[in-house]
Order: sequence, then C-alpha cells, then structure tokens
Amino acid sequence: MKFITPNLMPVALIVFGVIATSGYAAKPRSFVGSSRAILGTLSSLTASTRLGDFDGDGDLDVAVANGRHWPQQNFLFLNQIRGRFNVQRRLGADWRTTYATEVADLDGDGDLDIAVGNDMAPSQVMLNDGHGRFVPGATLGELSSVRSLTLADLDGDKDIDILATSRGRPNRIFLNDGHARFGNEKNFGGPSDSTISVAVADLNADGHNDLVLANRDGQQSYVLLNDGQLRFETKVYFGGKSDETRAVAVGDINRDGMMDVVAGNIGQPNAVYLGDSSGGFETRVPFGRADGQTYAIKLADMNKDQSLDVVVGNVAQSNAVFFSNATFFRDQVGDAFSETRFGDVTAATYGLDVGDLDGDGFDDIVTANSGSLNRVFSNRPKR
Repeated sequence: MKFITPNLMPVALIVFGVIATSGYAAKPRSFVGSSRAILGTLSSLTASTRLGDFDGDGDLDVAVANGRHWPQQNFLFLNQIRGRFNVQRRLGADWRTTYATEVADLDGDGDLDIAVGNDMAPSQVMLNDGHGRFVPGATLGELSSVRSLTLADLDGDKDIDILATSRGRPNRIFLNDGHARFGNEKNFGGPSDSTISVAVADLNADGHNDLVLANRDGQQSYVLLNDGQLRFETKVYFGGKSDETRAVAVGDINRDGMMDVVAGNIGQPNAVYLGDSSGGFETRVPFGRADGQTYAIKLADMNKDQSLDVVVGNVAQSNAVFFSNATFFRDQVGDAFSETRFGDVTAATYGLDVGDLDGDGFDDIVTANSGSLNRVFSNRPKR
C-alpha cells in the first residue's frame, strides 16, 4: 500500500483559529452550539440522528434513534423555523433497542419514510402519512444484532432497498418490491463479520452499486463488488488487518472522477483511501489524531469551495470538521486537511448528520450523543 503522509511541518498561517497551509485558500467556518440548540431535554442513549423533511413544509426535521442495547423511545423533532425544533413526536409506540433510523421514500408515495434498525428486537419500516406521522409497516427479517442500516437501490429497479449490518452475525439485504414490502432477502459479507457500517456507491464505474464494509474486532475492512446480479463475490481489501474501523463514507475527495473511501477508526488515525482506475484503494492518506475515537463520518462541502470535507463524530474527544486541501490532493503540497473542532470533549458522539437547517445555504451539524443531550451546531463564519 502506498502512503501519502501530510507534511509534518507545513508553512502555515493562523487565520481566525483555522490552520491554512500554504497554497490553500481557506474559508474559515465555525460550528456554534448553545444551551438552546438541543433536541429535547432527555439524555438518552442515542445512536444516530438523521435529517429529512418529514412534514412536507420545506425544511429539515430530525429522526433520533435511541437505546442501543437498552429499550428507549425514538423521537422526531420538527423544525419550526430556521433550526428551532419546538415540536417533538414519538416515533413508534414501543421502546426498542434502536441503533438506526434511516430515511427515504420507501413506498414511492412522495414522502419520507423511516427504516428502524434494532439490536435483537424487531427492525421495522415506519410509513409516513405525508404530514410527519408514522404508522408501522413491514418487519425486516428475523431478530439480529443490527448496528446500522443503509438505504440504496441495489438491484436497479428504481426503488430503495435496505442493508442491515449485524456485528458478529450475517449482514442482510432486504429488497423492496416497490411498495415497502421486503420479503426477498439475502446475506452479504462473511457469516460472522463484525460489520458495524456499510456505504454504497458504484466504485468501479460499471453501473452497479458496490458495498464498502467497515469491520471491527480484528477483521479487515473491504469492498464487495456487485456483478450486476447482486452477487458480491469479488472482495477488495483496504486498510490494515488490525484496524478497528467504526465508520465509512464514500466520495470523490481528490476530485479525480473516481470514488474514494474515508474510514473512521478507533485507537488510530482516520484515513482516506484513494480510488484508482483499477478499482483498488492502494494509496492511504491518514488524518486526525493518532489515538482517534471516531464513531461517525459524513462527507459534505462545509465551506462551499466545491470540495468534499469530512465531518467526524468522536467519543470522549471533540468532534471535528476536516476541510480538504485541494492543493495537497493535486500537488501533495501542505496538509491534506485543516481541522476545526466543535462540541464537548466529554461527549460520546455515536452518530451525526449534516444539512442546511436554517436556510442560509451552509450545512449545519446534528450530533447523536449517547448519555448526554443531542445538539445542533450552526455553520457560521469564523470571527
């Protein structure tokens, strides 16, 4: 594997608290929270937050997954005006051990539904009535140790399928019949993989969505290539055999037209694996702390410079936005990223999502904190 290590001693200028390496015209941003920028007043065991316009009023609301291993109530928070979440609704009647509430139009009626993934409790689809009120839909297979859900069209039939990762048990694909029924299912990956997260993208430009698996417990992470018939038999490894990868995301970080993999790791730096024309990921660019504790990753253009940045959620460390340095990825000059931290260093951020909550054109951040309040961080110019 080829390593590209960012310059350890860059020529740098401190601009409003953001390190701007030479050749990189940074657009400084900060991520501002407050005592009122919270989702409710309960300190639940929150595993994830997801954004979507559930009530059809044109702004982004939040679905919150609570419980992890212990049953708790899931909630919706409805955006009233410019990121003020003053209406809270229960999502489902039962308290369940929820790790994931993922959002898409599953039944094709034009509104956003929610797939709920639970640890050894029934995982289920919740169907939207178009006004942000949800009724139970299909149950997803047998009980399993679900750790994440990913929603994507895997079979190319224009509806959204569901992938469920289950740590230490088979991962599963639930194929949608177009009406939010998921009776056709199949496994992917190894039968005892400790898969904690999966990302979906066409990595080898053959027109079929492939899978990127983040594995823990001493199992190497890898890509599964789709042969067009939903047979994922070709495996492409990335990272080290001893990596503890907790989260993955896919996007074109270096803007070369090929998809890259971003891995969030525990006890080691995070890394970008640059995709090449052969479908491999041989070049590794590490970033972040040497003792990182990253549990969640999102890719978005947070400073509107036409490049993807990396937003990470950490446990017992500040969360951070890593602004990508186009000069580094083009010419290997300076650092790969400049880091802006946000949030409480004592929080356990298991998940996060990004989107424009207040309508100012910049993506904001919502964090899912296990054991403390879930928070909203507004994307603002650095002062």
